[in-house]
Amino acid sequence: MKNTFILALAAVLMLGAGQVKAQAQEAATTAAPATVKIGYTNIDYILAGMPEFKDIQNQLDIQRTQLGNAYNAKVKEFQDKLGVYEKGAAQMTDVIKADREKELQTLQQSIQEFQRNSEESLQKKYQTLVNPVMQKIQTNIDAVAKDNSFTHVFNLDAGQGTLPILLYATKESDITDLVFKKMGVTPPAPGAAATPAAGTSTSSSTKPATPAQSTPAPKKKN
Repeated sequence: MKNTFILALAAVLMLGAGQVKAQAQEAATTAAPATVKIGYTNIDYILAGMPEFKDIQNQLDIQRTQLGNAYNAKVKEFQDKLGVYEKGAAQMTDVIKADREKELQTLQQSIQEFQRNSEESLQKKYQTLVNPVMQKIQTNIDAVAKDNSFTHVFNLDAGQGTLPILLYATKESDITDLVFKKMGVTPPAPGAAATPAAGTSTSSSTKPATPAQSTPAPKKKN
């Protein structure tokens, strides 16, 4: 009877020790910091290598050309009327001269407003076209990060005229080719992709091809 009690007590002690060990291991696992694995890519570079980007550039080129042509027509109209005004101002009455000057000033303001609106229009057009592609890229970055156990992924290029966010990393941390592969896109050859300027749009793709000269103000002649 005594031996049976001792055996039972030993079993209870062993079971208790096992539970304590298991709890200690679980607590240690919970308290242990998660493994950090950092990756990086260049979103602008990926965007420039997407098949959709060429179509985006073509559509922007078309709209930019149309706006540029309209701008040039407005400038020509202004310059033609300014030339007529300057040639005949000496023979004009004060009332006619004031009327012509007012007309020229209105045209000049119209040109400046048209230029501002053109730039805003191209910016909006760019955002409308590029946002779905950027969402596609982000979705695949998320998938690559999850598949390869990356806890953080940085964008290498912080923007035009700024320092990169990631100043040093090993090549093994570059997930760019993995993202291209995930999307079924062949990565561009080195130097083949014209990386868009940083920010929400490219400077070369969002401004109308307006003439360099500004519209001169009408000259008053006494």
